[in-house]
Amino acid sequence: MKIDDNFYMKLAIDEAWKYQLLTYPNPAVGCVVVKNGEILAIEAHKEAGKPHAEVNALKAAYLKKCPNDVLKTKSSSHDIHDYLLRNHNNFFEDCTIYVTLEPCNHIGKTPACANLLKELKPKRVVIAHEDINKEAKGGCETLKSANIDVNLDCMKKEAYELLYPFIKWTQGTFIFYKMAQTLNGSIDGAISSHIAKAYVHTLRDKIDLMLIGGNTVRSDKPTLDSRYIAGRAPNIMIYSKNKVFDTNIPLFKVPNREVIISDDLFKLLDYKFIMVEGTYNLMDKLKEKIDYLVLLVSPKIRKGVNALNDLHIDFKIVHENYIGEEKIIYLKRKV
Repeated sequence: MKIDDNFYMKLAIDEAWKYQLLTYPNPAVGCVVVKNGEILAIEAHKEAGKPHAEVNALKAAYLKKCPNDVLKTKSSSHDIHDYLLRNHNNFFEDCTIYVTLEPCNHIGKTPACANLLKELKPKRVVIAHEDINKEAKGGCETLKSANIDVNLDCMKKEAYELLYPFIKWTQGTFIFYKMAQTLNGSIDGAISSHIAKAYVHTLRDKIDLMLIGGNTVRSDKPTLDSRYIAGRAPNIMIYSKNKVFDTNIPLFKVPNREVIISDDLFKLLDYKFIMVEGTYNLMDKLKEKIDYLVLLVSPKIRKGVNALNDLHIDFKIVHENYIGEEKIIYLKRKV
């Protein structure tokens, strides 16, 4: 295996994918710090409002060499920024920083990563994709103004796929369909492990709206909250022509949530980040609107319902990962 810029950038991209969709409304971003050929840190942005990928990686890299430093007690972006600015002692001057997205150049909930890197003066900063956010872009120019060697477009195609959900929800609506199945495609009953369920509940905590079919609500009587992580219960749209439901079904009893019953899919355009939970019937209704299919595959074979014979949708796999023993596959609809 060739150890080059692509090798290190792939590590950053793979790390970012672990947090894909969980950073909403921010993009998923990964960062790797290399010093004299040694990988000091592989980190990612994990949640909106928390430190960006570069900050997490710079902190981890510094602590790799100084494990007992007081920096390990710092957790907020502002505190980490301030500490590194005062105490870096030129530690990063012989480092190369690999980051999947151009370092942000503005001060929002967190300080500007480009300004921090400008002061730390790493030898090189290798960037996969330019920032599409007009407010945050300009990091490359800030780094170059400090005579830092900047390389742009390393693995840009792969970084674009990572950035795609952010692009979609920034410009309009991003819709992903979550489905769990066994190895033989059965979608019946309890399929997912507790770890996978916690992941799904984390997604529910982030979304603007969850869409579910009326038949599923009537038959399964679900709650559709985020109790596994003590998170926020999402607002619900039930897709149904029949507007009559038993309001004793648990999802109607969850406080502080809105439940819409409608068969007007244009209502989805009022939201930016939408998760669909359902089976193949609802997927057929939404086949022209789905951006991603997030497929959780449990390593078991069970008797149960499989795909409809007349459903035809083409996807391409953009990433694969594991949650415990289960495989998670991110598929992008071909258009």
